[in-house]
Amino acid sequence: MKFGNLFCKFQFNKDLRKLNLLSSRLISNSVSDEVRVVVTGLGIVCPLGVGVNNVWGKLLGGYSNASSLTDAAYSDIPCKVAAFIPQGENDGELNLKMLFRPSDFKMHSFSAICALVAAEEAIVDAGWFPKSDKEHEYTGVAIGTGMIDLMDVANTWNRLKDKGYRGMSPYFVPRILSNIPAGHIAINYGFKGPNHAVSTACATGLHAIGDAYNFIRNKQASVMVCGSTEAVISPISIAGFARMRALSTNFNDKPLEASRPFDKDRDGFVMGEGAGVLVLENLAHARQRKAKIYAEVLGYGLSGDAHHITSPPEDGSGAYRCMEQALLQNNTDAKEIGYINAHATSTPLGDKIELKAIHDLFQEHSRSLVVSSTKGSTGHLLGAAGSIEAIFTILACFSKTIPPNVNLDNPDINLQVNLAGKSSQQWPESTLSKRIGLTNSFGFGGTNATVIFGKSDSDDYL
Repeated sequence: MKFGNLFCKFQFNKDLRKLNLLSSRLISNSVSDEVRVVVTGLGIVCPLGVGVNNVWGKLLGGYSNASSLTDAAYSDIPCKVAAFIPQGENDGELNLKMLFRPSDFKMHSFSAICALVAAEEAIVDAGWFPKSDKEHEYTGVAIGTGMIDLMDVANTWNRLKDKGYRGMSPYFVPRILSNIPAGHIAINYGFKGPNHAVSTACATGLHAIGDAYNFIRNKQASVMVCGSTEAVISPISIAGFARMRALSTNFNDKPLEASRPFDKDRDGFVMGEGAGVLVLENLAHARQRKAKIYAEVLGYGLSGDAHHITSPPEDGSGAYRCMEQALLQNNTDAKEIGYINAHATSTPLGDKIELKAIHDLFQEHSRSLVVSSTKGSTGHLLGAAGSIEAIFTILACFSKTIPPNVNLDNPDINLQVNLAGKSSQQWPESTLSKRIGLTNSFGFGGTNATVIFGKSDSDDYL
């Protein structure tokens, strides 16, 4: 891998004794204080492009990058729309030739490649380049993925049939293991703290972030590289989700308009791909090394529906309890929430149920906070959705700007919830000085996750 270990150029000009002393001081201070957790690094690869600044700018500009599926393999599949990562040599595109050697593609799945690219950006952004043994041992990785690349399995089976045992790649099993992206990142940077993987369908990203948050709170790590990755667009996956009637089919001739959360014409989600990676850090550790702080993690909630394998309960109780738990963890007042990045995938039932849960929990305040689903721009990145949308929530808090509901032409929701419009907007004045955002992710199997982030202009808050 050509871009790996970029941190070598950041060598400290100190002898080993001083490095170890500094490391011990950082770690001991971190675990002795009240443990608060902050975000110090961000990295994104998604259908809007590569790089946080590039992607955030396009998101606020209302861009979408869905395209038509024209390959003959999709000819009899009713959904012919997906959102791919732009690849090429232009700014903001994923330049695989520059970043990887040809041999890397034998070892790495595309999901792992996306995770490595996003992790590199996040780690460099955080400026965290551990040198001592203790620093490496207190830096962990928690990267999840929702599902393996089904085409990888199908192609391997075909090779086995055609060529026999000798046609089997020795990398096949590692390529399809859900914990391998986390393993590659840990190996690439020498991170020896918790090495963790999550696989909870479309809630994967937030569960990975929430688990990493708890590792730091429990003093098992001082720094965690966390998030999720997913890149499984193929005829098999499109056909599978289409068979479940989960995908959009009415906008095959207008792919940019197909993902439209909360709109009356929504008819299913648009499958996307990508990765989002965050660097979480003990606040004392971050302050001591004078790291840039994007936001603080203020709560993590989990719940299960125990209702249906793919559909949430119509009363929204699972989503309600998940958000409530996140608020209660650190006694966050519901009236302090200024923005909710909704899970809303553009399905007729799911979007409506989530808004009902928001209204039931926040009551009158649901008219004051702002709700948007960024899937109108990115499509639904499945296991990667939660981590990328967490980054969008963090950036909303950090920049005081709320991203739009792209393609929201005619809301059909009767509940009194304040939905963002089709253009980005400033953070609500009532919560501007202490900006707290909440993001939801819900997955098949009835698994739910909520994470809350906050940023304040007051020094005593962060």
